[in-house]
Amino acid sequence: MHLLRSGAKWEISNNVFTRWDDPRPCPSIEEVYWVIDKIKEFEDAIPTIWLPEQLEQMGVKQKEIEDAIA
Repeated sequence: MHLLRSGAKWEISNNVFTRWDDPRPCPSIEEVYWVIDKIKEFEDAIPTIWLPEQLEQMGVKQKEIEDAIA
C-alpha cells in the first residue's frame, strides 16, 4: 500500500477496504494485487545467492533452488 498511497491509514479484510483515512482516492483491490505482482517480479529478477544456513532457515534446500532455476 505504501507504494500506491504513501502514508495512508487503511485496513483491509477479505479483499475489501474497511478503513480508508486519506484524502486521495482508495485504490482498487486490482491495483493492490497488480503492485504485489510487480514486487514479486522484481524480487524474482534479482540473482540473490543465499548461504546454506540462510536456505535452511527459510526451509528451502539448495537442490530445490537449483532444480527450480534449471
